[in-house]
Amino acid sequence: MRLSLFIALLCISISTLAQISENAIGLQFNQLPKRWDEGLPLGNGLIGELIWQKGNRLRLSLDHAELWDLRPMKDLHTPGFNYAWVKEQVLKDNLKAIQKIGDEPYESEPAPSKLPGAALEFDMTGWGDVKRAVLNIEKAEAEIEWESGTRLTSFVHASKPIGYFRFENLKGFSMQLLAPEYEGEIDKNAGGSVAGDDLARLGYKQGKVLAHRQSFVYEQEGWGGFSYQVCVQWQQVSASVVEGQWAISAHYPQKPKVKAVRLLSVAQPYKASIASHQAWWKNFWGRSSISLPDSVLEKQWYLEQYKLGSVARANTPPVSLQAVWTADNGRLPPWKGDFHHDLNTQLSYWPAYSGNHLDEAMGYLNHLDQNRAQYKKYTQWFFGTDGLNVPGVTTLTGEEMGGWIQYSLSPTVSSWLAQHYYLQWRYSMDRAFLEKRAYPWFKEVARHLEQITYKDAAGKRQLPLSTSPEINENTRGSWFSENTNYDLALMKYVFAKAAELAKELKLTAEARHYEQIHAEFSNYYLSENNELKFARNLPYNQSHRHFSHLMAIHPLSEIRWENGAKEQAIIKNTIQLLEKTGPGLWCGYSYAWLGNLKTRAKDGEGAARALKDFATAFCSVNSFHLNGDQTKSGKSTFTYRPFTLEGNFAFAAGVQEMLLHSYAGFIEVFPAIPNAWQQVSFEQLRAEGAFLVSASKESGQVDAIKIVAEKGGKALLKLPFKTHYFQTRKGVAVKTLPGNMLELTFEKGGEMVVRNGYE
Repeated sequence: MRLSLFIALLCISISTLAQISENAIGLQFNQLPKRWDEGLPLGNGLIGELIWQKGNRLRLSLDHAELWDLRPMKDLHTPGFNYAWVKEQVLKDNLKAIQKIGDEPYESEPAPSKLPGAALEFDMTGWGDVKRAVLNIEKAEAEIEWESGTRLTSFVHASKPIGYFRFENLKGFSMQLLAPEYEGEIDKNAGGSVAGDDLARLGYKQGKVLAHRQSFVYEQEGWGGFSYQVCVQWQQVSASVVEGQWAISAHYPQKPKVKAVRLLSVAQPYKASIASHQAWWKNFWGRSSISLPDSVLEKQWYLEQYKLGSVARANTPPVSLQAVWTADNGRLPPWKGDFHHDLNTQLSYWPAYSGNHLDEAMGYLNHLDQNRAQYKKYTQWFFGTDGLNVPGVTTLTGEEMGGWIQYSLSPTVSSWLAQHYYLQWRYSMDRAFLEKRAYPWFKEVARHLEQITYKDAAGKRQLPLSTSPEINENTRGSWFSENTNYDLALMKYVFAKAAELAKELKLTAEARHYEQIHAEFSNYYLSENNELKFARNLPYNQSHRHFSHLMAIHPLSEIRWENGAKEQAIIKNTIQLLEKTGPGLWCGYSYAWLGNLKTRAKDGEGAARALKDFATAFCSVNSFHLNGDQTKSGKSTFTYRPFTLEGNFAFAAGVQEMLLHSYAGFIEVFPAIPNAWQQVSFEQLRAEGAFLVSASKESGQVDAIKIVAEKGGKALLKLPFKTHYFQTRKGVAVKTLPGNMLELTFEKGGEMVVRNGYE
């Protein structure tokens, strides 16, 4: 028995290690990319680098997550502008007054905005053509070889704010540090486009690049006392070897930071630093792995995991639209590179939970908690309520930025963000986090929602104004006098989960109060065919990129397949209508979201198809999500290419949802995979309850399931086979329940392996 257990676990380990090794070369080209958004990406959550070719020069685009122009959005705080005033104007059909204050400045003003950093350029004369350009995602290191034998390796240190490069077999060395052109010529024809704005519109005086013997230093003054410094230094290690390091430091008044020059003064050499860098990544890759028979989906998943490891840390800003890879095209980034909380930041963290990367997910929640005072100030100013709401579009420090205000100043933004506190609790079972952070967030959000809603004539709670991002775009039709299914789902979710968490903390009176408020909301609005509508009087009748009316199915899991035939019909019919209406106005992230939705309908073929459409039609050659259909094959009428990250991470979450479900109160392995997937496995995906799950399927049959209890406690396991036996039961009591279900009671650290067949 022990021998067979050893063999089973060894086979799973060998399989997953082989998959990581097979996918280690994440990107491989026989030439350098010619665009910044096709470059080889490196990053550590705080700083980032893109390697590409501009003209006849090798270019390293450098970025820092805290480079921001934080000037207040013009006109947004005009006296008298608030939620009540907006409602008055909506009822008068006076949208122009609203848009002049809330919307137009976002389109016309260049800031607030994320800023680009700088770039290094190297003269490639005499190096010959590029033989290979490789990004090794296992080591998070880029490697480029030229015909002359010249070789570049580069990495951004995983835990230190320093980037490294090393040239070997050099045939001449010439480098420049190039600053963004803040005093360049303004292209007035491009103002407000999704491609961004000319940097010159910021009104900065151009900073200077100072050249020293073996270093360059660039200082740039920004708005309101902000400045940043870029430094690069290099050493001639031998006649044909040059090593260098670079750093960027962001400086705000009253927030002193170590300057880039100082950071590099204590930097270790390339080879001395790479060991600790690779140790971090080895730990990262050891958190989870998958093996799929579909090479497209498998490779894309590993690339998404790599990007998550490159942009997310507990101690860095959360993932913005482009994170640490701001556009290097002489312009401000698409949509100002800001934090969009009406979809983008949320989707970016979907894969962190079941992917077993809870540490990386904490950067999002740390940012939200750090800015709570700002959010409460905004909530009191705009809504006139106590409690807490978050602007839908924010700066680095949480200030509201405006935009289409029905979404950027929506009253339920913090409700969607609350789900991430809930997920962090459920996947970690961290009691201190529940008591000190998750429940307090829910409590404050619930206070805001209770105060801003009112009871209508039927006794049902309503928002004064409701919306459904971004349905009917920026027209009068985007405002609703009754709750949309989007707002309804979010509010019902908050009060349901607030009651659940209060019960967990034995706060009985508070739990009863939340249950009472929850009961005062209406049911979801359905068509005669049991399809979710946008709102009571608006059926799903248009193709749209944002599946806001489907929130109750995914990600909130309020409508579940597991709840029986009625809710199964809602899920199935709603998704069928979504597809029948067509993808004309979908973006790439729509396909990634659809992949997740398909798993909730237990449709493995549909999930794989949607996710493959994302990977093959909506991604750059370096795997970046480019929003539009790059194949121009009819998957969307959008064929543009603004780069944002949320689609990438929603894709990764979709793959994980195909392999493991735990949202319905029990663990289910391979809940939504295609019938053709005869061999598939995963290791250490995380389930709610802080359980680490591994499973394998051989010759079309589930072969083995392993569960390790990080914190102990009870788990329900849906058995995928008719007969089973235990290869190990360490620290776990087992009870068989009806419906082919096992009740498992674990001690902390307990583990179990159950296999198909007879012992």
